[in-house]
Amino acid sequence: MIRPGLAVLALVALPAAAGARETLGVFDRWGAFSDPAPRRCYAIAEPVRAGGASRWRPFASIASWPTPGSGGGGVRNQLHVRLSRDRNPQARVTLSVGDRRFDLTATAADAWASDARTDAAIVSAIRSSRSMSVETLGRTGGPFADVYALKGAATAIDAAALACLTR
Repeated sequence: MIRPGLAVLALVALPAAAGARETLGVFDRWGAFSDPAPRRCYAIAEPVRAGGASRWRPFASIASWPTPGSGGGGVRNQLHVRLSRDRNPQARVTLSVGDRRFDLTATAADAWASDARTDAAIVSAIRSSRSMSVETLGRTGGPFADVYALKGAATAIDAAALACLTR
C-alpha cells in the first residue's frame, strides 16, 4: 500500500526536475509546493477514487500567484481541477464539498471556479468538510465523479498561501 503522502509526492516529482520546486510539506493526502518562476504556491492532491482511466493524472489544487509579474495577477487560493477523463462539452461540472454545490467553468479536462468569490467559498467549505467530489458526464455521455479526501487540505492550503506571502 502506498502511503497517502507518497502519492502526492509522486504527482509532482517529474515536473520538479525541470525547475527548483520546493516541497513545503505533505499533510495526509495533500501536499504543499512552491515554484520560483513563475512564482506560485499551491496545495495539491490526487483523487482517492477517480471516475475513469485517463492519459493523465487527475488532481485538485488550490494555488496562489503573489504578484502580477509572475503571470497570475496576484491571485490567491484559486481552485483548479484536472478531471480524470475528458468530459462531454455540453455537460455541467459540479463540485460538491460537504453539503455545498458549486458549478465550475470547464474545458475538456480542466475545471475551475468562475470568480474569486466562488474560490473563497470553496476554500471555506474545504476547511470544514471531509471530502469533495467533482461530477460531470464523460465524452460518451456516461456520468463520472472524482472524489478527494480533505484531511490535510486546510494545512496544505495555509502552508502554500504563507509561502507566497513570505518569499
